Amino acid sequence: MGTKEFQCGGHESALLDCSSASERSTCSPGTAVSLTCSEPGVQLVGGESRCAGRLELEHLGEWRPVGSYPLSPWTLKTAGVACRELDCGSAVSVGEREESSKRSVWEISPDCVESGSALRECAASGYSFSFLNLTCSDKLFQPNISVSSSSMYGVSGAQQQGFQVFRGSTFSISCSIQPQYPGGSFLLSSSTHNYTQPAVNHSAHFLFPAAEPAHQGNYSCVYNVSAFSQDFSSESRLLSVTVTGVPSDPEPFIIRAVVLPLTQLLVTIGLYFYCKATRGRRPSRQEDIELDYDDLGVPAEEEGAQGAE
Repeated sequence: MGTKEFQCGGHESALLDCSSASERSTCSPGTAVSLTCSEPGVQLVGGESRCAGRLELEHLGEWRPVGSYPLSPWTLKTAGVACRELDCGSAVSVGEREESSKRSVWEISPDCVESGSALRECAASGYSFSFLNLTCSDKLFQPNISVSSSSMYGVSGAQQQGFQVFRGSTFSISCSIQPQYPGGSFLLSSSTHNYTQPAVNHSAHFLFPAAEPAHQGNYSCVYNVSAFSQDFSSESRLLSVTVTGVPSDPEPFIIRAVVLPLTQLLVTIGLYFYCKATRGRRPSRQEDIELDYDDLGVPAEEEGAQGAE
């Protein structure tokens, strides 16, 4: 159960992209929301991912493979309809796979599908040795973008889309994406800068050693990857970075006004006791003179006379 009340406009790709109406907990067991989602009635089976494999359709309460239509073959345009119903992006390839035994299939006319009808509306019962195999591109997830800084002090916006960093401080912008394809790269883009790094564990970190006014702007992460001999890309939301020289929190002043004087005081006290201890171990000047006379063999009575002279 969530601890916040979310306000969604309907265009968000994830619940956490919705703005939060309140930071306090507004949910209780009596107000929790439950959702029930229906199956799409279409699936790809036996492939390397959920967006590749043998096309199967549920129709009239029965799952069957989709057989190759005897009158006209499926094209990428026809397969694209199935990929979109599966939320798998666009069609990359379509082919047939033959099996040794004949079985019940759903025969689907490409013309019916391309006219705008749903796959289920175009299905007719039949028997076949060959079945359709599709490979879809899979719809890329939207990358995440975030900022971290040793001196970050201002956060603006309900969705934390704006950040302020102190001039001269070190900050970094991180790009990440949910695992979907291996490899790929991230492009960190702004109106004045473009940086590229390979995706390592589906993420990349762009370090800025010292924040300068030139680093201000709106940044986005663009994920690029090649799959199925095609190039795909997905862009994150915009994130605003502002560089300022006037801190809005007291932390830097606390360091200068309290920590540094306290450090100096401790050093001074330490030097005082060190010097006092050192002087306690050294002989006095009078003791030095008496020792010198003793070494020279001068009697103690003659010291006063020589001292007077």
